[in-house]
Amino acid sequence: MNSSQVTSPPTLLTGLWQRKLPHYPETPARSWYLAIVVITSVALYYQLFVTGAVGNELIAYFHLSFAYFVWIFIIGAAFGAVASVIAGVLDRWGRANIVAYGVVICSLLTLFAVPATTTKEAYLAVYCLVSIVEGAVLVATPALIRDFSPQLGRASAMGFWTLGPVIGALVTTEISTQTLDAHPDWQYHYRLCGIISLVIAVVAVLGLRELSPQLRDQIMVTLRDRALVEARARGLDITQLERDQWRQMLRPNIIGSALAISLFLAFFYTIVSFLPVYMATNFGFTAKQANALGNWYWIANALALVLAGIASDYLKVRKPFMLAGAVISICGLFIFIGYTDQPKTGYYTFATVFIVIAVGTGIAYSTWMASFTETVEERNPAATAVGLAVWGGVLRSVVTVVLFGLLIVVNAAGPLVNYGPKLAEIRHEFGAELATIQKVGPEAMAALGKNPDDKPTQAAALARLTGAAPADILTVLKYQQELMTLQAIDPATQVALVTNPGDQQAQLAAVGQVVQKFNITPDQAVARLLAAQRVPVADLMVAAQVGPAVGAASAKLQAVGAIPAEDREYLAAHGKQVQKAQADSPKQWERWWWICLLAQLIFLPCVFFMAGEWSPKAAAAKAEAHDQLVERELAALAD
Repeated sequence: MNSSQVTSPPTLLTGLWQRKLPHYPETPARSWYLAIVVITSVALYYQLFVTGAVGNELIAYFHLSFAYFVWIFIIGAAFGAVASVIAGVLDRWGRANIVAYGVVICSLLTLFAVPATTTKEAYLAVYCLVSIVEGAVLVATPALIRDFSPQLGRASAMGFWTLGPVIGALVTTEISTQTLDAHPDWQYHYRLCGIISLVIAVVAVLGLRELSPQLRDQIMVTLRDRALVEARARGLDITQLERDQWRQMLRPNIIGSALAISLFLAFFYTIVSFLPVYMATNFGFTAKQANALGNWYWIANALALVLAGIASDYLKVRKPFMLAGAVISICGLFIFIGYTDQPKTGYYTFATVFIVIAVGTGIAYSTWMASFTETVEERNPAATAVGLAVWGGVLRSVVTVVLFGLLIVVNAAGPLVNYGPKLAEIRHEFGAELATIQKVGPEAMAALGKNPDDKPTQAAALARLTGAAPADILTVLKYQQELMTLQAIDPATQVALVTNPGDQQAQLAAVGQVVQKFNITPDQAVARLLAAQRVPVADLMVAAQVGPAVGAASAKLQAVGAIPAEDREYLAAHGKQVQKAQADSPKQWERWWWICLLAQLIFLPCVFFMAGEWSPKAAAAKAEAHDQLVERELAALAD
């Protein structure tokens, strides 16, 4: 495109595609376009993060293993990485078009396609489509933020843009927290998300615009540069500026800083997807409690993103904020790691630590985004979209590796998520019976299941439950029927018979009580009483001492039979695996959090290779020199 071309005003219909502005907009219009970009970013991340919010419901509905569930995120992130790179090539279609129609496509997929899936393969396919669109828009939205914000207001604008993933996560957790109990079906949450996002998409299609290439391909330091930028635009050679953009962007300071911030956000992307899993499997939090806990992080992070951006613009420096924010986040993460193996840690303790980490991350990330676009502009301002495509591709690639690494490092999460909930239900319903099995031992229970009349095994099992000697228990078992007969006679009758064995009235009473207790004939009752009389006195004394405890223990063993066979099989198949996973989980998560901390440490050196000053005084002097240069150029153009 050359400077002699004249752009005719778009009609209502052509304006839905031809969105380029020939002049830099006034502040109200510019603020409107920036607001649309931020809101569409929130909508897109809401659509992406809703999967994590209804993860338990998806796992149950599609019968997913935890590994398959994580692979959904991994494959989606991989497709998003490719889409981010391609978006740099598609920039010629228009950044505003990519954003506006991208959110339309995502909204329609979320509203109609995702809830209609009935197989895990279909769900994965649609999720990948959403990830592809999101990956492309990821590049276009910060490019528009950069276009509409001069460098000395860039951090504030980027602070609002980075609210996209944060507010998206906050909206997701807040809505799911309030609606999951009333609407446990996961489809409802996708439809609600789709409707909200579609409304935002309509606003973006009708209201979003972008700068013409002649305007956006220049560096604007302050709004006072507007007249000079528009004057330069009339003679700007766009073809020359757009040549070899990829080669210019594939530089160590650009690729390295993109890699560093992507690694820095490993903790963020872990808790976005797996905070409920971590809190449930290690600390017993419900999904509602975990999502509410996440809100502390998102709110603190959102405030830090915006306030750090405003402060950075006011002082005209980025690097001190990036460094300070990273150090705060690292310290918070170090404290957080210390609670990994302390299952009694309280809700508000975690909330406090999350606030520290979130504040540090917010300070570092918003100022990094501003500094990164300025670093790209130092190479070639016309290559902004390509530079952001490099960042988007690196970010999604790192997320892919991070999620895969999580699957390998925290392999205990698989059994806990796959089998833990079902085992918890069984334990809740049959807690006493399972305690009996655990005390007796599964081997003894299995032997009794095969042969219930195995007296030695019975005695050993009852000994573990009562603490009595096996020999005494065998005595009780030997005369079990006789003891039951004697226990059917009330104490007064027993005393009468001991005092006078020939008391016929007491004998008749004893026969009647045995008849009533066991629902037998008088002859049968007499036979049982005669058998009881033949029991040696010494054995009767043993039975009197041990018998009640053995009777109660025998009832416990019989109660084990109330556990359904399929539940017993499930316990046998997965009980030990889940028990081992519960023991391994804290150590594995602790190892993962150390990896996340190391990733944040790697971020620190990259700060020194990015554009910008360290000293506010030096930055102010540089800005003043730039203003003087602009005045001289405008004066020369006027002559």
